[in-house]
Amino acid sequence: MMYVLYALVLISSIALITLMMVQEGSDQSSVIMGVAPEALWGKDRGVSRDATLKRMTIVAAAVFFVTAFLLSVF
Repeated sequence: MMYVLYALVLISSIALITLMMVQEGSDQSSVIMGVAPEALWGKDRGVSRDATLKRMTIVAAAVFFVTAFLLSVF
């Protein structure tokens, strides 16, 4: 059980870091150099890309906090 929780914390923390780096800032530039947002999602999918990344970040953060809490309890 503990190893599963450790794995979930590790995976969710890597996912959080990656998702935060991929999201666009207020100046509409990606943090990762050389990756145009249109290259992955197309020009017409800007709104759905942002919404998808936001949802994925929320899910990864929730998994991270729940598993970290469970690890602290056990």
